[in-house]
Amino acid sequence: MKLVTGLAQVVQNPAILTDYKRLGLLYNQASIDSRFRESADVLFEIFRDRLTTLFGPQHGVGLTEQDNMKETDHACHRRLGLPVYSLYSSTRRPTVEMLDNVDAVLVDLQDVGTRVYTFCATVCLLMDACAELGKTVIILDRPNPVNGVDVEGNVLKPEFASFVGPYPLPMRHGMTVGELMNYYNERFAIRSDIKVVKMDGWDRRAYFDETGLAWALPSPNMPTVETAVVYPGQVLLEGANLSEGRGTTRPFEIFGAPFINPEKILKDLEDEAVKGAELRIVEFKPNFNKWANQRCLGFQIHVIDRSLYKPFRASLAILAAIIKNNTEFRWSDPPYEYVFDKLPIDVIIGDDSVRNSLENNRSVFEIEENYRPALENFLEVRRDFLLY
Repeated sequence: MKLVTGLAQVVQNPAILTDYKRLGLLYNQASIDSRFRESADVLFEIFRDRLTTLFGPQHGVGLTEQDNMKETDHACHRRLGLPVYSLYSSTRRPTVEMLDNVDAVLVDLQDVGTRVYTFCATVCLLMDACAELGKTVIILDRPNPVNGVDVEGNVLKPEFASFVGPYPLPMRHGMTVGELMNYYNERFAIRSDIKVVKMDGWDRRAYFDETGLAWALPSPNMPTVETAVVYPGQVLLEGANLSEGRGTTRPFEIFGAPFINPEKILKDLEDEAVKGAELRIVEFKPNFNKWANQRCLGFQIHVIDRSLYKPFRASLAILAAIIKNNTEFRWSDPPYEYVFDKLPIDVIIGDDSVRNSLENNRSVFEIEENYRPALENFLEVRRDFLLY
């Protein structure tokens, strides 16, 4: 069966939105239809003056900002003439004025299935603001690109809540935006009037490149589906003095640093932890970000069996081997995504015990056992929110 996104459902049946006179839209340029048109243009063609306001997440509607904490200015849409409010600017929560001219805000964002990806945090803040003002949030659902079955990682602890993890959730959650927003809304009492326009024909087991949809990069350093596959683990490298491949053509797949000895790392790597992938030794020179214009040694991750590969586990094992073999290794200093009082790695992981275990040379499998009870509890709760 051909997959029909939430956006396509609205195109086929505009009456879905009959109850809402004035519409807003949170999207970016990866929010496309089967003809590669951005959802703002598609919806404007149908609803005309009813579409009044546009919103953009981190990196901007046009994906012009590369890095974390690089804010985007408000703008005017160059074709439609509508205001575009950045929700990654001086505020990440929409103001009363931004929402003044809407009755409902549509959300059409391609998430990547990893907790730290900030798009869903933006939707949470939108829901919270709309709940206070009595406005509706309507999710036009899209696939989880790394499938909706596999779940992995520790569950974030509430004291580590941030913009890369507003509520308890494992790193790889296996949910769509619609499912996740229903989970957040009910479990953490946001009390938003939320509606999900479901997809038709999505197989939870499918990766994005098995859906028949075209991949458009949802952020500057998420160029391919392969990037999304490794991202739930490789994003941890943002919390260390390692290049996570920003400034190369294969971010998150390529990683390393000038001080790395790849052969020693391979020798000490827990092979079972990286099952399903091969690490190929590479040299590279990032054009920007960490170690810019410096020769780095490291690896490219080649995932050869997605059914075996566990990205969070694999990247923990990689970090453990690097820590063991390099006295120059350091965790990055704050801030990270507007958190100034915690180590970035702890903010990313949502817990400090995982870092402590890595520093004490604990096995990755021992680390997993420590957080398994919380993960199993999440899996039980999660069942009630699955729509597909």
